[in-house]
Amino acid sequence: MAAIQGTGTIHEIECLDDFKNYRDHSGDVLVVVDFYADWCGPCKAISPAFKELAKEHRDVCFIQVSVDDQEDVAAECSVECMPTFHFYKKGKLLKSFSGANKDTLISAVKEFKKKDVK
Repeated sequence: MAAIQGTGTIHEIECLDDFKNYRDHSGDVLVVVDFYADWCGPCKAISPAFKELAKEHRDVCFIQVSVDDQEDVAAECSVECMPTFHFYKKGKLLKSFSGANKDTLISAVKEFKKKDVK
């Protein structure tokens, strides 16, 4: 299995196994997950910032999960509201927060991409 790495783009999750692959095989690469819904106003509001972060932090893997299309992934991660953001490294959840808070999103990316996880 190829190592997960950042690309400057956002990967759309298509199934639970796809999500688990990103989460569990990221190694030292930070994986940032955006759980969203197309009908969610705050999700639409934070989307440009998420896209910009993906372009700026090419050493971070950014993925999106549509909670309507991937209900099993949302359930696996106990997502109850949108947007919800998860930050993983080496398969471990480092942080989770809900809401369209751009400053929290930016600071978490900067903090956790440097964090060494055992």
